[in-house]
Amino acid sequence: MLLLDITVVNVALPDISKDLKTSFSDLQWVVDAYALSLAALLLTAGSLADLLGRKRIFIGGLAIFTFASLLCGLAGSPLVLELARGLQGVGGAAMFATSLALLAATFQGAQRGAAFGIWGATTGGAVAVGPLVGGVLTEHVSWESIFFINVPIGILAVLAAGRVLEESKGPAARVDLPGFLTFSGGLFFLIFALVRGNAEGWSSGIIVGFLIAAAVLLPLFVLLESRRSDPMLDLSLFRKPAFTGAAISAFVLSAGMFAMFLYLTLYIQNSLGFKPLEAGLRFLPITLLSFAAAPISGNLTSRVPPRFLLAGGLGLVGLGLLIMGGLDAQSKWTALLPGFLLAGVGIGMTNPPLASTAIGVVDPRRSGMASGINTTFRQVGIATGIAGLGAIFQTSLEHKLPNGPPGEALASGIPGILGPGRRGEFLAAYTDALNELLLITGLVSLAGAVLALVLVRQKDFVPHGPPAGSDAGAAGTAAGGAN
Repeated sequence: MLLLDITVVNVALPDISKDLKTSFSDLQWVVDAYALSLAALLLTAGSLADLLGRKRIFIGGLAIFTFASLLCGLAGSPLVLELARGLQGVGGAAMFATSLALLAATFQGAQRGAAFGIWGATTGGAVAVGPLVGGVLTEHVSWESIFFINVPIGILAVLAAGRVLEESKGPAARVDLPGFLTFSGGLFFLIFALVRGNAEGWSSGIIVGFLIAAAVLLPLFVLLESRRSDPMLDLSLFRKPAFTGAAISAFVLSAGMFAMFLYLTLYIQNSLGFKPLEAGLRFLPITLLSFAAAPISGNLTSRVPPRFLLAGGLGLVGLGLLIMGGLDAQSKWTALLPGFLLAGVGIGMTNPPLASTAIGVVDPRRSGMASGINTTFRQVGIATGIAGLGAIFQTSLEHKLPNGPPGEALASGIPGILGPGRRGEFLAAYTDALNELLLITGLVSLAGAVLALVLVRQKDFVPHGPPAGSDAGAAGTAAGGAN
């Protein structure tokens, strides 16, 4: 549910735009409001989970997410939808921050590797299947239904979680309010500036001011955390190269492939003219291959060093993105297919060792924090990726089209808005700009593969904790799947 709500929305964006009369930056915020609040609150949610109980925080977050989904479906304006999406992110943060630790508390030894394999399949598959689910619901029901469907699922999940999950806690710690304020504030100012930079002007007072604020608050956050005895972001974890490698891998995968889903979806619908369901079907190769590759990768984590799986997966994602490039105004959707196939395998290969590494290199009692940090890097990657790529995309279009790109075409659909002559000119510029994004994200993914290969060392993994049920071992590790 959490990951579908990142990508399921993409296919519905043109319909949302037409119904609510949104701008291109509004569409970015529909996605980024969720990713931003999720990223900003993950570390705090992880600390609260270690303090108050992971089951309790998970169920509370699930209830908030379900209620916010109802508000999203009832939204009658872009602002209300964006605020409700932000509230979804609040609930999502509590769920994301605790999911890996709850899995690790339930499974030990060889079972843990299989459990993380299933978790990785769900992660990769949900992100990829989102366009298909969104297409079916948007085309045959309404865009609101992509949110309403979460409500009955969420209610059932709350009831199930109360019955089957076991409570676990980490070492007692105070909530880090200064850390929360500096991190979430700095992240908000950065994302806002990236999303609104083209519209407001990069030299405008508000954009310059927000960039300065981000440049002050984020380093201040690091400084404050380095001086606390119980920080929500334990900087000492990054002294282990493997943990740093996992964080970089999480960021790169999200900022590269997952952020590109927005722009690829807009291209398939707006440029190529496919309906929502037709667009979703075009992403099916990524879905199927992600599901197929993830369990295999999860099982291999017990026999193959995780760095090879991480590097191989990110390498395939990078190659897939590069192969998708070379589009022009006459390209068909099949030009994307070879890249989709490689990227699908890469996503499925990357997610299980990414999860096992993030948890497996830390003390079991810090698994809540480790899970929160790794998922924070995922969500920061999506939020900054969408915002940064959007800024590059719009700037490129403005450069290629001196009269300025028609914003309505970006938001609502090129074919229905532009005349034949103008449409051809815009499509040529549009595909050129998209090729630039594919090149950037492909190179970033390949760089991440190299860093994963170098940083994720086998000796950084810690031994298994005590059996599930004890307080220290309840958090668990993924060392069984990593070693």
